Amino acid sequence: MSLIGLAGIPNAMVRPLTPEDHAELLVLQRCCWVQEALLNDTLDIPALHETPDDLRQWTETWCVWCIRQEHRMVAAVRARQLDDVWEIGRLMVVPDLSGRGIGRWLLDYAEAQAPADTKMFSLFTGAQSNRNIRSYQRAGYRLVEGPPGVSGHIKGAVFLTKERLAPNRL
Repeated sequence: MSLIGLAGIPNAMVRPLTPEDHAELLVLQRCCWVQEALLNDTLDIPALHETPDDLRQWTETWCVWCIRQEHRMVAAVRARQLDDVWEIGRLMVVPDLSGRGIGRWLLDYAEAQAPADTKMFSLFTGAQSNRNIRSYQRAGYRLVEGPPGVSGHIKGAVFLTKERLAPNRL
């Protein structure tokens, strides 16, 4: 666990998700994706329908980190490597703390956890989630055509990628 410096979020800690966090993550996920459902005019969002077993299953194949403010989970993100791509997903921040830079900090954190051989970052968001799209674009992502056969994402979702910059060598 490490203390992070987020303005306006005292005592915020980031750490890997533990099995004891699953129930709280499920609640956070549903709370955060209601807005996505409204913006994108669909309830066909996996995050709104997953069972505790579904969540437990994907947390076994993804790296998952959460931010806690004292005893409250206030944000989370997941990531996994597919070939040389670091796929980032389920970036979520409790609505009452939205707009304070937590999501951007967590996105940067997830990117920093990518294995050394990662060449590209990728993520999805709802096609009508303009605030998310703008935020990802400010972070260096660009809208691209999604890969064929991708499932488990919002119908009408958009795909964004960002090239990983090679570290400076002196």
